[in-house]
Amino acid sequence: MQKYECDICGYVYDPELGDPDNGVAAGTAFADIPEDWVCPECGVDKSSFSEV
Repeated sequence: MQKYECDICGYVYDPELGDPDNGVAAGTAFADIPEDWVCPECGVDKSSFSEV
């Protein structure tokens, strides 16, 4: 699965790890994250992420 990086702070979303602290289970593809999810580091929305 493809990783995505926050354009603002550099946080990398790794689908293998998910974001369990914010309700995203391991194995969740970036496209399947809820639209109201925000970067756990800086709070921007999904539109501020790019594939890496």
